[in-house]
Amino acid sequence: MKSQNDISNQLITWYNNNKQSMPWRDDKNIYHIWLSEIMLQQTQINTVIPYYTQWLKQFPTINDVASASEDDILKLWEGLGYYSRALNFHNACKTIIESYDGEIPKKDFIKLKGVGPYIDAAVRSIGYHDVTPTIDGNVNRVVSRLLCLKKPPQKEHKKIYNFLIQIINPKVPGDFNQAMMDLGRNICKPKKPSCLQCPLSTICKAYKKDSVNQYPMKIKTKKIPNINVAVGIIWKKNNILIAKRKSQGLLPGLWEFPGGKVNHHETSADCVIREIYEETGVTVELKSFITNIKHQYSHFSISLDSFHCIYKSGTPEPRQCTDIKWIKPTDIPKFAFPKANHKFMDHIPINNPWL
Repeated sequence: MKSQNDISNQLITWYNNNKQSMPWRDDKNIYHIWLSEIMLQQTQINTVIPYYTQWLKQFPTINDVASASEDDILKLWEGLGYYSRALNFHNACKTIIESYDGEIPKKDFIKLKGVGPYIDAAVRSIGYHDVTPTIDGNVNRVVSRLLCLKKPPQKEHKKIYNFLIQIINPKVPGDFNQAMMDLGRNICKPKKPSCLQCPLSTICKAYKKDSVNQYPMKIKTKKIPNINVAVGIIWKKNNILIAKRKSQGLLPGLWEFPGGKVNHHETSADCVIREIYEETGVTVELKSFITNIKHQYSHFSISLDSFHCIYKSGTPEPRQCTDIKWIKPTDIPKFAFPKANHKFMDHIPINNPWL
């Protein structure tokens, strides 16, 4: 294998000639770097760019983030997914204002909510030039192929880290880390990698053995379960009822139409009536089926039935949620909703069809 300097220099030369244009690249503002890394977690670059740009327009400083309401934060994040990222970032910015006089703490950065080893390493290497490697799915794939690692990356973390710390360029550690991620994203792809364009193909053991597609080794995954869900559009005059999810768990802090999981031996219609009462204390009368939609999350999928309902009795209260509101259908865009709810919103009329 070539010397550590040769490997690093080849990678940096390739990066300088081929690096992708991104609005946060070559930006030295730590807040901007941090924000971009959070948004890029498990999210495509082209998806992130408009969110990143709009975020900085609305929240140009950390103080602006800290001063914003949770609903404003989530509305701007709406559609980007993994909403705990936004809430953790909001919390971390508040901590910076309250405990660090508005300055992002380098030493205590990893103590901020939502900052794990990957975010910490990325921000410190890119923003502060600390010599520390970042390891994500792209980097794991590249190193697994370079070294022909016999186990899945999750079980080879120490080997991957030790390899990277030996070859990382101490003069430009941030560029090195971004080069590794670009290499995995654009060249050393999961399927149909472009090995002939790879700057490290001459040292890649998997390429030499013509076995690139065998790496990285995979852990057997379980079949993704499907969950049946039913929700109701509850009408009271020309208003509809919405509920705010708890700040922990799936889709934290988002607004949604009341409903929940369909139990075994229960119809969707029966589920809606039961779930609405359990969640809000309201009894309703079902009027009509709206539509069925399918939606995929990272670890499960849902089949969601939606219904128009008429309010019958009861004082709405947030029994299994954090807040509830009567709103006009025209006010829906003011609130952050899950993508699954957006898939049937076009079926919600402006006025109550049963008045």
